[in-house]
Amino acid sequence: MSVLLETSAGDIVIDLLVDYAPRECENFIKLCKVKYYNFSPVYSIQQNFSFQTGDPLGPTSASSDGGSSIWGLLSGPSKKTFPATFHPKLKHLERGTVSMATAPHPPDPEARLAGSQFIVTLGDNTDYLDGRAAIFGKVVEGFDVLEKVNNAITDKDGHPLVDIRIKHTIILDDPYPDPPGLREPSQSPPPSQAQLATVRIADDATLTEEVDEEAAEKDRREREARAQALTLEMMGDLPFAEVKPPENVLFVCKLNPVTTDSDLELIFSRFGKILSCEVIRDKKTGDSLQYAFIEFEDKGACEAGYFKMQGVLIDDRRIHVDFSQSVSKLAEVWRGGENAKRKRKHGGGGWGGVKGLEKWRKYREEEDYDDTDDRYGMVYGDEEMRGRHERQGDGRDSEDKRGRDPDHFKDRQGDRRRGDGNRQDGDREPPRRSRSPRRDNPRDRDRYDNQRNDDRGKPRHDDRNRRDRDRGYDRNRARGDYRRR
Repeated sequence: MSVLLETSAGDIVIDLLVDYAPRECENFIKLCKVKYYNFSPVYSIQQNFSFQTGDPLGPTSASSDGGSSIWGLLSGPSKKTFPATFHPKLKHLERGTVSMATAPHPPDPEARLAGSQFIVTLGDNTDYLDGRAAIFGKVVEGFDVLEKVNNAITDKDGHPLVDIRIKHTIILDDPYPDPPGLREPSQSPPPSQAQLATVRIADDATLTEEVDEEAAEKDRREREARAQALTLEMMGDLPFAEVKPPENVLFVCKLNPVTTDSDLELIFSRFGKILSCEVIRDKKTGDSLQYAFIEFEDKGACEAGYFKMQGVLIDDRRIHVDFSQSVSKLAEVWRGGENAKRKRKHGGGGWGGVKGLEKWRKYREEEDYDDTDDRYGMVYGDEEMRGRHERQGDGRDSEDKRGRDPDHFKDRQGDRRRGDGNRQDGDREPPRRSRSPRRDNPRDRDRYDNQRNDDRGKPRHDDRNRRDRDRGYDRNRARGDYRRR
């Protein structure tokens, strides 16, 4: 006695063990005969262990009643389940063992009840199911289908993402007479609305749509460009990711270093009015970097220049012309406008109108510095350095006034005398060295500078002669003193 199950994953043939589990085999055959299992989903897939089916709606449906036996369908809900029998010789040892799912009987926990759901094992030695599932058959054909079910992608509850369902059931041999009231349908009934509502992804759904390769490549490039633009916006190189370069600006490269702005403007002015023409040069040396940007008043003139000037020879160099992709000017205009708005809104505090921000000055030249100035960009800005000498000068003036005050000088002299009278000879301090005269006095400074200038004007041999004369005078004076003695 065998039954053929046609599933969305393939066909499975089950041999029934009518001698060991007659009641379970009869229930299974009669349910297959009335097409009760049609469109039943496969669920509770546990890899290398088992899967479960037999509920027409499945556990994901709120209206599911868990299935019913053939006697419950014919006689009413009172016979929805029946007592399961466990033969001691039947064990879950082989892959493909088919058994009825059971639940404990409320009045008698040791007795277990079966309905319509059944289990098929996906591995060997699944003895955990012994005593919990009543064996009634074995899979003899369709082990490749079991392998597909075992490798199906499931969610955390074991439900496959792509539906695996029983399409048809065919009875190859039925040894049991039909119970009263059983009517076999002439054809397989269509699935009900409740069953269709449980479909996640239909088994016949086309998961891989045929897409044009060129369109797919275009979409990929657009996504990559948007991602790169967003990255540049986060880095601050772009004002916003959706910014587009101007359409009236040409980019010209491969120029001769001797080509100037006026040369390019004269050559490209034949296509239309030029708003600006700039050859980019090195900031320090002023040498040409051999590329330029030309801004036209009209977009049509820009396009005409692009088509006409490609590969033209200018100063013995064939130039390359393209539409500009630079948005640096737009970014500067945008930043300047945003900073102006912030300054107007917040009253001009801090940096960019935000009081909590401070301009970064570490070893970087200020924006308001003149490029022709030879000063270095220091840590402090002009606003920090402004008033610094006045603050230092106030401290020095107060100290000078305190030193030149006669009353203050007398107090210091009196304190020194009183200290010397109280101090013993052994406690006297060592004599202090005389201080050099203050050079802050302008009169002393002028006298010192004049003396240095006079010494510089005299030749060195005059100093040498003066030293010799002094030595001779000292020698003659010593001789005269000796003669007088």
